Amino acid sequence: MKKNKFLSIFHLPQLSPQVWLLASGRLLSQIGNGFTLFYAPIFFVNQVGIPATVVGFALGMGAIAGVVGRFLGGTLADDPVWGRKKTLILSAAVSAIADMALVLADGFPILLLGNMLMGLGIGLYWPATEAAVADFTTPEQRNEAFAITRLADTTGLGLGVVWGGLLITYTGNYRALFIIDGISFLVFMAVIYFAITNNQPPSSEHQKSPFQAWGVALRDRIFLLFLLVNILFTTYLAYVNSTMPLYFTNFVTGFSEGTVSFLFSFHIVFAALLQMPIARFLNRFSRVHSLIFSILLWGMGFILVWLTGVATWGNLLWASLAMMVLGVAMVAYNPAASSFVVELAPPESRGIYLSLNSQCWAIGYFIAPILGGWVLETAAQAESSRLIIDNFWLINAASIIMGVCTLLYLDKKIKAKAKKLHILNSPN
Repeated sequence: MKKNKFLSIFHLPQLSPQVWLLASGRLLSQIGNGFTLFYAPIFFVNQVGIPATVVGFALGMGAIAGVVGRFLGGTLADDPVWGRKKTLILSAAVSAIADMALVLADGFPILLLGNMLMGLGIGLYWPATEAAVADFTTPEQRNEAFAITRLADTTGLGLGVVWGGLLITYTGNYRALFIIDGISFLVFMAVIYFAITNNQPPSSEHQKSPFQAWGVALRDRIFLLFLLVNILFTTYLAYVNSTMPLYFTNFVTGFSEGTVSFLFSFHIVFAALLQMPIARFLNRFSRVHSLIFSILLWGMGFILVWLTGVATWGNLLWASLAMMVLGVAMVAYNPAASSFVVELAPPESRGIYLSLNSQCWAIGYFIAPILGGWVLETAAQAESSRLIIDNFWLINAASIIMGVCTLLYLDKKIKAKAKKLHILNSPN
């Protein structure tokens, strides 16, 4: 019996075929994204000869277009005429056109156009795809369904980076990456068009206009409190991807670029292997308690990163433990956060709620590179560099106190709201 229970946490969940089709499409499109996201800056700076600052500006404008795309994507996903399916098709079409622009780009104007279109396409994609997953699942299935789609994203992105590197090594043809990426979006568009049905909640005579629906979401105090905590989570994630590699390389004794590359590859593989078991394990807890579990692990992980820097022995051991703990924290966070937003949202406004949720990622990935880069640069120039950079990780670990307190307060408010609704609906 114990053996069966152990094996049960590793088997694939029983979900609607539509969810598996969405995950397959996401895997395919993310392979294409892996081709371009990592190698595009290298190509346009080193091969085309566009200055790095100009390329960085084009990428930044793409991120701004992504913010606009998320607002538009949430609105269209909830619209009875457009819905999730048409919004996903539009997203894939815009992204494919973006790749055409990048194939032709030989200067700043076309590069800027391509990046802005790519940002817009990605922004349209996220609210619609997460709302579609929610439509095809029951509340009990959502944690595992979001875990499956996140696993598809991570696996696709990783494969894209690896295969893109092999293609560049053997052919040296960077523009072929954009062509393959564009084809992957066209295939994804075909999958959505022919295989995905529109299963969003039907509109009613009381359906709110987009402006009213946005107003409801922006006045939802429980949701707004969660968004504040979510910015904390996404900033933590961005630190791992943007600040930590440079910290390990420049401030940890004995760590070469190869060692750092191994640590982060190990982190991704370890997280992917545990994605489903962790999601299944956390199904027995509420979404808020799952998020508390995750944020406590983030704090523990940052303490281990600090220990990696200050320890006089076993740096690689502490770093490996840190990446393992942070990997579990990441896979515990992603499905629970999306499921929690779906539970808070009125069924007819899922796209808008998920749009605001995805904006937290844009904010987190804006804060972390700037703040982390400033700390690393200050540490490199200061005599007390060790004190500055090591305390940075301890401050991040301490910041989880604010997150835990907010989540406990949210849990209390949700229980009070549920109790109030129960009393109102009681026949007595």
